Amino acid sequence: MKSKATTAAVLRDLAQLKSVAQPATRQPTPAASAQGARVRVGREIAGRGGKGVSVIRGLPLKGEELEQLAARLKKLCGAGGAVKSGCIEIQGEHRDRLVSELCRLGFEARRAGG
Repeated sequence: MKSKATTAAVLRDLAQLKSVAQPATRQPTPAASAQGARVRVGREIAGRGGKGVSVIRGLPLKGEELEQLAARLKKLCGAGGAVKSGCIEIQGEHRDRLVSELCRLGFEARRAGG
């Protein structure tokens, strides 16, 4: 039977191993994240009463910049939409138009899904 001191030492060693095994998360610089960002434009219907929306994910923008881009894309498509959880949703099927506009703006955008 192991003593309490031995059990405590084993648990402490396991905790140290876990902390070493997990890589430290580092915050990318804005310039690096904009160049390596994978912007995907997909289509979703789930939870929307059968209505399809084009969803843009992976944009390296936050807050006000994301809202401004969403407004620009909604005007381009002539449709409504919203910014939810860091993604832009545009009502309707506009993937091709959105991908071409995002590429023109300097994002590496690709079509996602079928």
